[in-house]
Amino acid sequence: MQVISWDRLEFKDEQVGIKVLHENANAKEIQIIMPKESVMKEHKAPFDISVQVLKGEIEFSLENEIFKLKALDMIALSANVPHSLKALKDSIVRLSLAKADSITRVNAILKPL
Repeated sequence: MQVISWDRLEFKDEQVGIKVLHENANAKEIQIIMPKESVMKEHKAPFDISVQVLKGEIEFSLENEIFKLKALDMIALSANVPHSLKALKDSIVRLSLAKADSITRVNAILKPL
């Protein structure tokens, strides 16, 4: 058994932080720290994902729609759906990934074009 604390973090100016907080035989739970105005550029996931805002507020862009997600809101996506995120406030986001997905792929989203 493991107790996981999602709120141990530091917000750095517009710098998104990603950390694996738990991994089991089927999934990975990723903490994403998004300071206000930070962005995760458009990308796709090769497997289904779930994104939940634990603190703050984000704009979640999906195709031609923008969803405002507040604390405890969650969105689930099928594989290969283009999406992006922008923090409207300092935010903590929970990303649930398939075990076969890679944290390296998620980190690559943050690299400049």
